[in-house]
Amino acid sequence: MNRVRVEFASQSVNEGFARMVASAYLMQMDPTLEDLADVKTAVSEAVTNAIVHGYGSKEGTVVMTMERNKNVFTLEVVDTGKGILDIAKAREPLFTSCPGDERSGMGFTVMETFMDSLTVESKLGEGTRIVMTKEIGGA
Repeated sequence: MNRVRVEFASQSVNEGFARMVASAYLMQMDPTLEDLADVKTAVSEAVTNAIVHGYGSKEGTVVMTMERNKNVFTLEVVDTGKGILDIAKAREPLFTSCPGDERSGMGFTVMETFMDSLTVESKLGEGTRIVMTKEIGGA
């Protein structure tokens, strides 16, 4: 098993950084181009959710942990922002906590589509933890 943890400021410019870090880490598992694209998309959604919905205009830290256990890649994204009132509702397609914004409300749906599993834990005022797994071929 191999594990890496990175922390970065909750600034939208760091979404691209998170994608690149995940891509670099994933390379040790000999991913297909499809696996790589799927993980990068899921990372983008999870990190963007933490930045936009977790912290909004406040400053904070996003913690991204990646783990390899044989051919299973696990990604965890944690924020200590405002949390999610109703996780089941937030996971519904097209639901957004930012009506009038240009958000589509598809973040969790996209994560579920591109990864094999998704769990979401959240407490109001304490933050949110997203854990996703994906089996990577060729490892």
